[in-house]
Amino acid sequence: MRFSHWKAGTALAGLLMTFIGCPAYGQEQSVETVTVTAQRLAQARTGIQTQIGASTYDITSAQIEAQPGGENTLLNQVILQAPSVVQDSFGQLHVRGEHNALQYRLNGTIIPEGITVFSQTLDPRLASSVSLITGALPAEYGLITGGIVDIRTKTGLFQPGGEVGIYGGSHSELNPSIEYGGSSGNLNYFISADYLTNTLGIESPDGSSNPPNDRTNQFHGFAYLEDILDDHSSLTGIFGTSIEHFGIPANPGQPQQFTIDGVSPIASGTLREKQSETTHYGIVSYLHSQGQIDFQLSLFGRYSTLDFTPDTLGDIQFDGIGQQAYKRDVAFGTQDEFAWHLGEAHTIRGGIILETDRLTSQTTSQVLPADCTGSGTLADPFDCAEVAPPNNLPFPIVDNGSKTQNTYSVYLQDEWKPFDNFTVNYGLRYDRYTAFSHGDQLSPRINMVWQAFGGTTLHAGYSRYFTPPPFELIASESVNKFLNTTASPAITLNATPVAERANYFDAGVSQKVTDAFTIGIDTYFKLSKDLIDEGQFGAPIILTPFNYRHGKQYGAELSADYTIDGFNAYANVALEHAEGKDIVSSQFQFDPGDLAYIADNYIHLDHEQYLTISGGASYLVWKATRVSFDLLYGSGLRKDGAVPNGEHVPGYTQVNFGVSHDFDLGSAGDLTARADVINLFDEKYEIRDGSGIGVGAPQWGPRRGFFFGLSKSL
Repeated sequence: MRFSHWKAGTALAGLLMTFIGCPAYGQEQSVETVTVTAQRLAQARTGIQTQIGASTYDITSAQIEAQPGGENTLLNQVILQAPSVVQDSFGQLHVRGEHNALQYRLNGTIIPEGITVFSQTLDPRLASSVSLITGALPAEYGLITGGIVDIRTKTGLFQPGGEVGIYGGSHSELNPSIEYGGSSGNLNYFISADYLTNTLGIESPDGSSNPPNDRTNQFHGFAYLEDILDDHSSLTGIFGTSIEHFGIPANPGQPQQFTIDGVSPIASGTLREKQSETTHYGIVSYLHSQGQIDFQLSLFGRYSTLDFTPDTLGDIQFDGIGQQAYKRDVAFGTQDEFAWHLGEAHTIRGGIILETDRLTSQTTSQVLPADCTGSGTLADPFDCAEVAPPNNLPFPIVDNGSKTQNTYSVYLQDEWKPFDNFTVNYGLRYDRYTAFSHGDQLSPRINMVWQAFGGTTLHAGYSRYFTPPPFELIASESVNKFLNTTASPAITLNATPVAERANYFDAGVSQKVTDAFTIGIDTYFKLSKDLIDEGQFGAPIILTPFNYRHGKQYGAELSADYTIDGFNAYANVALEHAEGKDIVSSQFQFDPGDLAYIADNYIHLDHEQYLTISGGASYLVWKATRVSFDLLYGSGLRKDGAVPNGEHVPGYTQVNFGVSHDFDLGSAGDLTARADVINLFDEKYEIRDGSGIGVGAPQWGPRRGFFFGLSKSL
């Protein structure tokens, strides 16, 4: 792996005709001319956006393939090998103490946030490289700023050919896949598809290797099309789909909390809940590069749904509520950006990003009647008791709604080089949103990079951030509908989540010790007002956002990389501290005692992990056999102690090992065989123990698994 810090529509309908070969929009050119033009346009696309001053960690497709599991690995497992990335339950990732807060982009263009919890919508097979961009971000990055995951897609022009493969093993896993790219004249393309099924779709709730009702079935598809219109412009289309079904793993041996007249007790290990998540997305971009001006105009859209089906009677017995929940979010927008190169001293960059989301939420909850006393306030919370038979029968509560969110963003910045080895990137960004709440902010950004001497690079930066709450996760649910039921909240306070505003500082140094060895250290400090966090409350596995009035996060990370010939090794060590004080929205979700304590005291955020280590190595033996391993150490996420989030679960180390061999079949192509062991030493470890602010259930890491694969070049 390689880490690098601080690297320096009316015509649209007509342009679409180029995809079906309309000659009016560009004549067929020679292969050499098309290749050179495509390379130059790709460089122009990359140059429209800048990561100057940000901390960037790059992982190439070759490095992904060299890891245990290769391209069969889920994307979140790839990103976990970057500095300051912490794993959580449901495949969630936390970067530098942020709760999720990851913005995904394809070739620099935003993919709007969808309603997903377990899904891995994007697949490593489509990636030419994956970059995680964090720190004090330049002005083109906004709204979601915990980390930018920018995936540069494969193309048929630069990566022609493909492969078909089969992979599987433990947990009854089966994963057939295909990918292929090519070009014809001015058009090049890349497609990939895979199907995945196994019996460990979600983390085990009790540490068992194959928990009951944990089967998942998933399909992913992707297509990239690019037409080189002429020497200065291109039109690209990116389209993808993800259809995923999950059983919610049952947790045997749990005590029954409620009774239903005429219904026998149900064992918790026999519950059969399920959740389906679907995402379709698309991007169409027009790129033009000529003279001093480069610009790209993009239209993007995403359709996503989440459908949770309860085990109604069982859920009522254990949780007091059986809730069927359906959410749909349709998002579309435009991202239009430019770079104006004013000689060697200045590059002006700017852009406009507009997005509209339409959210539909439908829930039907089956609950039992209850006798409640109290006012439902923090000073006098409800104290509810189940109604005695013969009136203890479920009844439905229907709560449906819809809402539209609009976001508007504009930025302008200047990359200024007063000296050959010193760069200042400064700018302003304005963001505004209107939804369940509303707000706006003008945010200054400045970064400085000094390439000092002897391979030493220093940087320092400041960014003002403005982050609206995740619109697609905010519930329109009316709290008062659930009073005097077994789903009655202890209190009825329910302020709407609002935008987080923060000041972010980042500084660090990178040293190239030799041509093969690079080491770097980075530090950060963030102060927030209305810090956004998320929790899993109630039966449906849907996250809900809330705000802490005050938040602070700080930490440091050390990274090293060594690459020579066929050997690569990397290591990352990260220290992190993240706290919040005074919960000021979605209060009805919390225990009144916890709310009272947090109102006057900072607590650790539930997703804080004070020490995280990742590392690995791969070695190409005899030019055809590759041996690799990677590891992940975590000191443990937070759990309740004497105070909320006052302790952490025990630390853990997971080691993965892989070996692959390439067979040359002559004119028939290549055949690759691989064998991988995940969690080599079968470490049994908890990710969550079920306690903590906003934590709904326990989860454990994967037990040891053996996997094998064959892939044939096409």
